[in-house]
Amino acid sequence: MMESREPPAPAGGSSPPSVVALQEVTKTYRMGEGEVHALAGVDWSAERGSFWAIMGPSGSGKSTLLNILGCLDRPSGGRYILDGQEVSRLDDDTLSEQRLRSLGFIFQSFNLIAQLTVRENIELPLYYLGWEPGKSAGRASELADRVGLGDRLDHRPNELSGGQQQRVAIARALANDPAILLADEPTGNLDSATSGQIMDLLLDLHGQGKTIIVVTHEPEIAGYASHRLHMKDGIIERLEGGAT
Repeated sequence: MMESREPPAPAGGSSPPSVVALQEVTKTYRMGEGEVHALAGVDWSAERGSFWAIMGPSGSGKSTLLNILGCLDRPSGGRYILDGQEVSRLDDDTLSEQRLRSLGFIFQSFNLIAQLTVRENIELPLYYLGWEPGKSAGRASELADRVGLGDRLDHRPNELSGGQQQRVAIARALANDPAILLADEPTGNLDSATSGQIMDLLLDLHGQGKTIIVVTHEPEIAGYASHRLHMKDGIIERLEGGAT
């Protein structure tokens, strides 16, 4: 079993501003003739530079919460303020632009494109941001070095281990220098030793000032976060590690 570590405190003495804030957020899905209330009024905020773990049993609302934080879904009610802008009611194009500029995503299944090299996978967000090829290639090389894969730039995902693929996914998530990294069960497909390496990397990124929000069902993984949010039946059951 991996040993969890307490993350370093962000630099500086004053409390940084909230980078995400949810105010009475609800989410209701229609299921045939009935409705499912996935979120039932969530009030929560995360300070810039904080490290949060979102926990809870299946059906607790944690995945729905992550989808709303990632602008992949819209709340049915309430307000969501992301990096200083209310995004709850933005049109689809503006919401996609905000997502591209403010957020980086890390998934359990890596979500790399098999036909692309490591460099090309890392460059993908920069392509959508309109970066010119030489500049994006340089950024990809820099990030590959940062995650320890500078010698794998021309490899494809099937030539990498699971841990290496997740490092590529982290580098890709960092490409646009997002305000927030959102990780959905980032170690779910990895053994315990590799999981520890990935979490150490996220911990290092947090120490460099990144805001990180991880959904996990594993207490060992949640132990890396300085704050923990426990969901149950679509509401926040309790908070640990600090006030919002």
